[in-house]
Amino acid sequence: MSALPAHADAVVIGGGVIGTSAAHHLAEAGVNTVLLDRGALGGGASAHTAGMVRTYFPGDPRTGQRAVRSLKAYHDFARDIGAPLGLQRLGFMVLFTEEQQIAEFEADHRAQQAAGVDVGLISARAAAELNPLISESAVLAAAWSPEAYHVDGLDIVRGYAAAARNHGARLFTHTPVTGIDDDNTVHTPQGSIKAASIVCTAGPWSGEVASLASVDLPMRPHAIEMLFTDVPPAPHGEMPMTMHATSGLRIRSWKDRILLAMGAPKAGESREAWLGRITGHLGTLFPALDGIRLHRAWTGDFDASPRNTAFIGAHPTRRFLYAAGFTGAGLCQAPAAGEQLRDLLLAK
Repeated sequence: MSALPAHADAVVIGGGVIGTSAAHHLAEAGVNTVLLDRGALGGGASAHTAGMVRTYFPGDPRTGQRAVRSLKAYHDFARDIGAPLGLQRLGFMVLFTEEQQIAEFEADHRAQQAAGVDVGLISARAAAELNPLISESAVLAAAWSPEAYHVDGLDIVRGYAAAARNHGARLFTHTPVTGIDDDNTVHTPQGSIKAASIVCTAGPWSGEVASLASVDLPMRPHAIEMLFTDVPPAPHGEMPMTMHATSGLRIRSWKDRILLAMGAPKAGESREAWLGRITGHLGTLFPALDGIRLHRAWTGDFDASPRNTAFIGAHPTRRFLYAAGFTGAGLCQAPAAGEQLRDLLLAK
């Protein structure tokens, strides 16, 4: 591994999808950029997702606006970054089982449209036609957003990392940050580097990194566990990612199985009780999956803010920028987040 340079215009801390996007956009703009990651690129939250990018975020059109911009960037990724992503369109559906959820969707719909989000209300019958596993009688209606795609998050990380290097950025892996001085000198076991600006994109560790610089980011890491089912008894084709609005249960097809998630056990809840809750929802909403065995796929921590919306900004008195709190939706927002960090840094 080459030695750390003595200084850089920007030191990006965190090499996931947000950090590599930031490094690319900064380097492309002529900023002397160094990226540091405590492990391998994309080895944190970016690797622990369902592999979907979407634009519809219920009740959150601001996030949807960033996601719309980001999806356009992904469609242009091969041209602009030089790495095809192989986006596979699946769509995203939210199942409503309470009248209040439909009313909330309708109240939010105009703002979603203004943000450029393609989403509409469909009947339970239409939902079951899009995803035959759905029990039509268990659902009142659904939100349907066709602009949702399967993608490998590591392809995005690798593409942005290569593009950043092509523009002169230097990326250092297995280089954890151990301290940050008041003058923005960043310390690591491999040496120290003086940063004109620090950009914190460390995912679940963003709060810890910020605290090293005496910056308060009100983060609360959020655990999630992804599960696989056994191979269902009846064959199934590709289906949309489908989410239950009440429980947050999400399912999608994954080769010959079903991939699903519903957070992780609550405080004081056993894993068996949590799995029981999941099984109950599956049996009600997707009868073909009633009683199917579940297996751990992977677990990880996501960075979450108190309101479950991302923090993207700059400290008012020191050159410390941050993008964190994406709650597992970093893939959906990374291009726009990288652009926003670039613009914030250049404006300081």
